Amino acid sequence: MSYEAGSKECRHLIEAKESLLSAMESLSNINSTDVLQIQIKEIYNKLEVMHDKRKEIEYTS
Repeated sequence: MSYEAGSKECRHLIEAKESLLSAMESLSNINSTDVLQIQIKEIYNKLEVMHDKRKEIEYTS
């Protein structure tokens, strides 16, 4: 199956990353959430790697 740039999977990854950014922004206004923010950032970074791999697959197909 061929994937094209802007596939549904890429859009879902982007939406997930945006949601995590929003969560981090909200948590920044709450005391004692530093550990949670770090964990969310780690998840964000994992999604970023997945997104980069997905884009690479789509551009080489």
